[in-house]
Amino acid sequence: MRDTNMKILYISDVFFPRVNGVSTSIATFRSELQKLGHRVDLAAPRYGGEPEEDGIIRFDGRSVPFDPEDRWIHRKSVLEHHRHLIAQQYDLVHVQTPFVAHRVGLRLAKELGVPVVETYHTFFEEYLYHYLPFAPRGWMRGLARYFSRHQCNRVDALVVPSRAMEDALTSYGVHTQMYRIPTGLKPEEFACGNGARFRDKYRIPTDRPTLVHIGRVAFEKNISFLLRMLRRLVSKIPNVLLVIAGEGPAVPSLKQQVQELDLDGHVLFLGYMDRGTELMDCYRAADGFVFASRTETQGLVLLEAMALSVPVVSTAVMGTRDILEPEKGCLVAQEDEQDFAAKVESLLTNSQLRNRLRREAREYALVEWNAATMAQRLAEVYQGLTREHRLKTAA
Repeated sequence: MRDTNMKILYISDVFFPRVNGVSTSIATFRSELQKLGHRVDLAAPRYGGEPEEDGIIRFDGRSVPFDPEDRWIHRKSVLEHHRHLIAQQYDLVHVQTPFVAHRVGLRLAKELGVPVVETYHTFFEEYLYHYLPFAPRGWMRGLARYFSRHQCNRVDALVVPSRAMEDALTSYGVHTQMYRIPTGLKPEEFACGNGARFRDKYRIPTDRPTLVHIGRVAFEKNISFLLRMLRRLVSKIPNVLLVIAGEGPAVPSLKQQVQELDLDGHVLFLGYMDRGTELMDCYRAADGFVFASRTETQGLVLLEAMALSVPVVSTAVMGTRDILEPEKGCLVAQEDEQDFAAKVESLLTNSQLRNRLRREAREYALVEWNAATMAQRLAEVYQGLTREHRLKTAA
């Protein structure tokens, strides 16, 4: 095996067509690593109807309790492909999710005699209780910490997307070597998008102040706060519109909240959009991108908005701090309805500020968060681990 030509197996309980940050991260790193000359195969769930793709192995999936949109790969289905996977003689296994993929990845790495790496994508401490509301919140947090510590200490190395996630895992008692490598952006993917086309399709006047939130519509995304903020903003900008693009378990309760806050006509709910076409149009149609999640390990959608010259107004919590701290292309707000609304109002009413932030945002996102640079760093981690593993085996 040569360091310049590695064979890597990614294994995950989620991938496209399921749209979320984990799927995007996998696709981005896989593409950039292949450009560097590495072979990266992916084992992921079958959702139904997806086309066959070279290097992607689809396994049967099981629905996730309390979250029917998601799948876990079926262990039995993986075992049916076990001999084929072992025969590929991978140099390294990279696990992307901590469920069935974690257990299968550990087993495959052991049988192959190769290192296993895992990316900690999701801040489960602030995630699980939303899906098991009948369990005490403190108990669920403790379970998430135990679960994370146990799993993370069983792999050879961890990839984390932010300082906040590294600090959290260290506080859990994780002692595995961690490498901070966030998902980057591919500039060629952000040269598209037609905001006028999007506005025309959804009959949004060209001069109507429009905010966008794109991502999974889940409770941990704190979109309910954005609706309360919007109620305050409407008193200052009566024709403001918030577009919420995505699907998820929080949609019914958010629609009910819109009714309770008398925000009919100010909020437009849209489902998942094709990433290569309408999603980019949606970003481009916005005067500003708003975000208030407390649980992001990175906050990739913030960078995507910036790469499309859309200014961001967001709280800086967990992983989003790494993106927002330089205050380039964004306004950082407190999780306070009045402060957040005031920041959005200044963005929407001050064209000079808005245009400056647009210019800053694109340059910052595409230069300082470049996908090729991040992939090169990841490849160097892989190479170092495989060299170290060979030396230990030889000894």
